[in-house]
Amino acid sequence: MRVVRETSKEGIRISLFEWNNKYLLKFDSGMAEQTFKVPAIDVLDEKDFDQLFEGQFFENVKERFDEMHQSLHIALENI
Repeated sequence: MRVVRETSKEGIRISLFEWNNKYLLKFDSGMAEQTFKVPAIDVLDEKDFDQLFEGQFFENVKERFDEMHQSLHIALENI
């Protein structure tokens, strides 16, 4: 697995990997992570991923993290 790029935005760590003819786009926040697999054939240039680090896609990632953190918090309270 090759690390293509790592960055951070709004407290979310963003990592882009290339592996097995796919790109793995990984977002980490707190105790949760989200990974998206994109076939390499669908990407003309690695810079195309820049648009996924902003706009509606990134807003959806942040909302999903909020839901994941709330869900984990509730589950841990019930242990």
